[in-house]
Parts: sequence; C-alpha cells; structure tokens
Amino acid sequence: MKAKEIMTKSVITVTEDDIIEDVTKILITNKISGVPVVNDEQEVVGIVTETDLIFRDKDVNIPSYVPLLGGFILLDSVKKFEKELRKAAAYKVKDVMTSPVIKVYEEDEVRKVVNIMLDRRINRVPVIDKEGKLKGIIARSDILAHL
Repeated sequence: MKAKEIMTKSVITVTEDDIIEDVTKILITNKISGVPVVNDEQEVVGIVTETDLIFRDKDVNIPSYVPLLGGFILLDSVKKFEKELRKAAAYKVKDVMTSPVIKVYEEDEVRKVVNIMLDRRINRVPVIDKEGKLKGIIARSDILAHL
C-alpha cells in the first residue's frame, strides 16, 4: 500500500508569516494537532504542532557559565538559548515552526512511513509529489484506520 492511498488529501496549511494566534485557532477549531507550513509554490517548509505552540510558555533556560579570570566560559550552547528565546517571544509561524520537516513521497510504501514516524517519534508527516509540492498528510490515526 502506498502513502497516497491512506493520506488525507484536503490539508489545512499555514504560511511562515501567519500569526501564531491564528494558527492556534485553526488547530482548536479543526481539532487537529499540527499543520504543514507551505510557501507560495505549495512546498513544505516546516510544520507547526501543539508542542511548538505550547513551548512558548516554557521557561527559557539561561546558559550556565563558569567565571574564569575576570571572564566566563559558557557551559551550554548559546545557539540553543537563542532558539528557545526566539520561540518564547514568537509572534509569527516562522519563529516557532519545526524546520526542516520530515516528508514522504506519494509513492512511498506505508511500511516506510510507519518506520519513519516511529523512529523519529512524530505524529504526522506531510506527503509530497516528485516536484516537492504538498499532496496530503498522514497522521497516526490514518495508519490505524487502514490496519
């Protein structure tokens, strides 16, 4: 069985410039837990999930440091701190989305899709065509429905 046979074809999407408040409403209204982020050419550039949105309420951890000779040495990654801070202060989708996003092709076998989802611990995966355009999405519930 191919991915295109079990995917949901009518996919709700957002863009990088959409406002987080609007995306939250989309998720709640449609009773979904994530949406692909697409560009003008309908190519998947990211994904936004409930976890990404909830992350905004997480405490940002300031990097630990050790004072040394009047200076300091960081013990944690500054890049990780910057990423957490950007997500906590986010206003637009581009600031919270997960990118790059794991995608599968329409012709991929469902077994491959299942392995990707389990190995990567993800709940949904966008389905694209050979040109990289969004064609659908597969959630764990889609797989269960076809067992």
